[in-house]
Amino acid sequence: MSLGDAKRLIIKVGSALLVDEVTGKLRRAWLEALADDIAHLRENGMEVVVVSSGAIALGRRILGLDHRTISLADKQAAAATGQIMLSQVWQEALGRNGLIMAQVLVTLEDMESRRRYLNARATLNALLGRGAIPLINENDTVATEEIRFGDNDRLGAKVAHMISADTLVLLSDIDGLYTADPRKNPDATLIPVVRDLTPEIMGMAGKAPTMYSSGGMVTKLQAAEIAMKAGCRMIIARGTLYHPLKAQLDGGPHTLFLPSESPMAARRHWIATSLSARGAIVVDAGAVKALRAGKNLLPAGITAVEGGFKHGDAVRVLDAAGLEIARAITAYSADETRQIKGHGSQDIEPMLGYSRGNAVIHSDDLVMPDLL
Repeated sequence: MSLGDAKRLIIKVGSALLVDEVTGKLRRAWLEALADDIAHLRENGMEVVVVSSGAIALGRRILGLDHRTISLADKQAAAATGQIMLSQVWQEALGRNGLIMAQVLVTLEDMESRRRYLNARATLNALLGRGAIPLINENDTVATEEIRFGDNDRLGAKVAHMISADTLVLLSDIDGLYTADPRKNPDATLIPVVRDLTPEIMGMAGKAPTMYSSGGMVTKLQAAEIAMKAGCRMIIARGTLYHPLKAQLDGGPHTLFLPSESPMAARRHWIATSLSARGAIVVDAGAVKALRAGKNLLPAGITAVEGGFKHGDAVRVLDAAGLEIARAITAYSADETRQIKGHGSQDIEPMLGYSRGNAVIHSDDLVMPDLL
């Protein structure tokens, strides 16, 4: 497996790569080289999302704040100041290659609230579908210690889970996971592939090495755990060199964390085993046949609705005899589905005044009995 095999890629860039820790200035030439790499991946049909730190580091310099004594309020002020510059420099770097950037700021609450999660997921999918590159960062301006992700490594992994990305790349100041800290132990060796996060592997993590990094290898392994459970492979690779993604395409050193299943298989397993059904949708024989053929559930095939579920909830899909034929996540609430059942998809927006798509249940959000 190589980086070139990715279809939906998330790239995490840390503050220590973007900002020179001595001068506090942006490493603009490095960023432009990375943007050129991203443009090359896009030209080859890859969808790309960037998770970028750097707002606090940039804002701190602008406001003249000392990193050794900075308070949470000052960090939030620095984030508010630096995020403008961070977005601007990314937009300029990607724009040199004709790419469109879209800024998305999130907090942990956005991931834990089902409604916000679904809205964020829909937004990111819409942006990717239109060829844009989402630039994601934690919303440090409003986040508090209680709701912070703590590090964008884990944020990148959570986003990978959210949008079913197949590859997450964490660009670091090191080639990957070593048996020991190579800065201190000359006998340390790089681990090229990890298939299982054993206690021994987890014990190889250390502390963040610079004043701008907040996670170090600890959060990278925590990110690997999240990504692997979501069916997403993860790569830790050196990002300090120019054109770091090209280096990976050329076979550069790294550590590859391999999940046991694909993102779609992991998502369907999650739907089948981790979500409690809040209601049921009864469908006709034609809809049953369509679902078994891997198609979406359209409102025309729905005959009845049971329960009081909301959009984004898990539901059972029943045939006319009441037999459960599938478990799924619905795009419409019970009340909305009752209004549009039996109608054509073209009637959704006129009847509701809005639309979340022409399917009540998308095939990607549905699991048939063999996986229940």
